[in-house]
Amino acid sequence: MKAVLQRVSSASVSINGIIHSKIDNGLLILLGIETLDDENDINWLTQKITSMRIFSDPDGKMNVSVKDIGGELLIVSQFTLHALTAKGNRPSFITAARPEQAIPLYQKFIQECDLLMEKESRTGVFGADMQVSLINDGPVTIIIDSKNRI
Repeated sequence: MKAVLQRVSSASVSINGIIHSKIDNGLLILLGIETLDDENDINWLTQKITSMRIFSDPDGKMNVSVKDIGGELLIVSQFTLHALTAKGNRPSFITAARPEQAIPLYQKFIQECDLLMEKESRTGVFGADMQVSLINDGPVTIIIDSKNRI
């Protein structure tokens, strides 16, 4: 399971020109689910994301988490995070989970984030053609892969 975290002052997801969901201060999470992912990946990744100290403390140091600041989460599914690009010029998505596997894991990921944050996350729509807008604060962008837990 891969996640791209973007610290944002605002972010939104639009579908067909209509804003579906939006957040203010918090994290935009682009989430890619692959065939080998399971609930262990969800548990590890949601804990890591909600505890990651990438927001500024009163001294301006990155020392507090999204949960600490009472921030919001906007979670968007993005299978293209699992693009294989070594051969040719057309990416392969063979390791990305098919919807029948990915949708339940995506929903479980959202539920776990809601529990850890003690508030409801905002989301995109799985499989929809979405336009994502954001104001990246910093900019701060972090990539986390649950298969790289050293």
